[in-house]
Amino acid sequence: MYDMDDAKQQGQQWLTRLLHLVGAESTVQVQCGEAELGDSLWLVIDASPFSPDRIQALIGVDGDVLDAIQYLANTILNLGIEEGDRAAYTVELNGYRQQRQEELKGMARQAAERVRETGQEVEMTHLSAAERRQVHNFFETNTPDRGN
Repeated sequence: MYDMDDAKQQGQQWLTRLLHLVGAESTVQVQCGEAELGDSLWLVIDASPFSPDRIQALIGVDGDVLDAIQYLANTILNLGIEEGDRAAYTVELNGYRQQRQEELKGMARQAAERVRETGQEVEMTHLSAAERRQVHNFFETNTPDRGN
C-alpha cells in the first residue's frame, strides 16, 4: 500500500507546481475523500485568488478541464507504482466535485429505483470514466450483502 503522507505531499506539490506553470497561482489543501464514492485524496484548489471567469476556465465545460488535470495527476503521480499501491486523486475547485458527486448519487438512486420497478437495465450516459467509477463505488458501498 502507498504511504498516505507521501502521496498527500506529492499530490499537493505537483498540483501547486502545475498551477504555477499555467499562471494560476493558488494554494492546494489535501483531504481524504468519502469511501462511498471511492477512497481518494482530494487536492482542493483555493478558489479565492481567481475571478469567476478564471474559475470557470479551470473547471471547463462539464468539468472537462478539471477532469484533464485530475487524469494527469493520477497518471503522473502513479508512474512506476504497482497498480495495487497507487493513490487515487480527486481534483476539486470551488465545490464543483462535491456538487457533481451529489448529482451522481441522485442519478444512481434514480437508476436503481427504475431497475427495481422495471427489472430492466438502465444506462447512465454522458459520464466520464471517473464518474462511472464513482457510481460503481456508490453501489458497492450502498448495496446490502445478499449472501453471494
